[in-house]
Amino acid sequence: MKNSAQNTPIPPEICKVVETLEAAGYEAYLVGGCVRDLLLGRTPKDWDVTTNATPEQIVPLFPKTFYENTYGTVGVVNEQAEDERLKIVEVTPYRIETGYSDFRRPDTVHFSTNLEDDLKRRDFTINAIAAGLSRGALKDIRDPFGGIKDIKDKVIRTVGKAADRFTEDALRLIRGVRLATELGFTINIDTETAIQSHVKLLEHISLERIRDEFTKIIMSKEPKRGIELIEKTRILSIILPELSAARGIEQNQAHAYDVWEHLLRTLQHAADKGWSLEVRLAALFHDISKPETRKFSRETNQYTFYGHEVVGSRVTRKILERLKFSSKTIEKVTTLVRWHMFFSDTETISLSAVRRMITNVGPENIWDLMNVRICDRIGTGRPKENPYRLRKYKAMVEEALRDPISVAMLKINGQRIMEVTHETPGPKIGYVLSALLEEVLENPKLNTAEYLEDRAQKLMKMGEKELKALGEQAKAKKEELEEENIEEIRKKYHVS
Repeated sequence: MKNSAQNTPIPPEICKVVETLEAAGYEAYLVGGCVRDLLLGRTPKDWDVTTNATPEQIVPLFPKTFYENTYGTVGVVNEQAEDERLKIVEVTPYRIETGYSDFRRPDTVHFSTNLEDDLKRRDFTINAIAAGLSRGALKDIRDPFGGIKDIKDKVIRTVGKAADRFTEDALRLIRGVRLATELGFTINIDTETAIQSHVKLLEHISLERIRDEFTKIIMSKEPKRGIELIEKTRILSIILPELSAARGIEQNQAHAYDVWEHLLRTLQHAADKGWSLEVRLAALFHDISKPETRKFSRETNQYTFYGHEVVGSRVTRKILERLKFSSKTIEKVTTLVRWHMFFSDTETISLSAVRRMITNVGPENIWDLMNVRICDRIGTGRPKENPYRLRKYKAMVEEALRDPISVAMLKINGQRIMEVTHETPGPKIGYVLSALLEEVLENPKLNTAEYLEDRAQKLMKMGEKELKALGEQAKAKKEELEEENIEEIRKKYHVS
């Protein structure tokens, strides 16, 4: 770990803050998640500095700062920093906190001159490590609560008594699970037991904060494990009881797993592919209403789940609204859940049906819908991601999405032709448009308003019979190119 920390460059903006404080005669240490990440060889997302200087002593040391809170945190502004995360570096005095009547923030804060006072108020041991700097490298590491050992052992453990830490700030309940998920750590048994027994404290925490932690779990590399930890620690029953209902719900022979395991495996495949938050949420919730729609058919001797996608889209909307997701995210996820059965409900789907589906979900969502379908298939226990039928669907989607070859592609229309040629409405206008289309198909560079207007005037002087022949020739060319385009799409997906 020591070598990993030394190999991770510490930005000059951070070194400058620490050096400025020390030059003024104060102590200054990196603290919290940035030290943890440095020891793990990870690039920190945030940088925090702690010091024995008070806000009134910190502010005069830097050209530009802001201090607008009651917790002593001073924002040191680095406007020239290229990295947005370095434009403001938070510097906080050593603190002693007392009273947490809202289970989130301290009622009173007192500044201290003792570093350990500050470290012992922190949540987990791996975040209660402080380190000084010397020539851009860590020095004088302070670790009074065994955080370095817990990093080596890959364990999430609270500082001191777990019950105290969770009653101080109930968000720590889900944050501990999130850290374990992101870092691939386990949760210490005493810490896990305390989470289970204090889980109802989450009811005091804003849903926006819970959503942010939940989102980080979903966007981690191992969201399946994260959801399993949320369920094991009983947090799921508080923030997402609808998902808890999926445990033990058996499915038909097409599925190797119950609904719970299927949803988690579907989510995990979306993460393995690096797909977006919306696809991951749709993967997790696409079968959320199977428990309430399940019926047993005596005729087929199997379970049915008719309408689960319709009911599921409504339930998904309620969940996402409750967790305060953005309206844009809610609309997209519920759309993906509502239509996820499209690519699996029949053996054959016509091109017109694909076009209607694109209209239903929007061209911007159709490929994400396909990705949800891929995840759904893998979540059943089937090893192949791209069987022939799925490749066929992809080819049909691309065919339906492509711009059709038509006179609408031209930088001129019938109305403009009549304006520049002074021609009245009639068949000749259509013949001219078709003739112009053929020329543009042969040479796309000709598709300019200036050229087409000039060419239209010349074509209009031709006889109607000759002009009609040009139009028929253009129609044949159009059909030939249409067939070539479709053939290329099908070759791309290896389908016929």
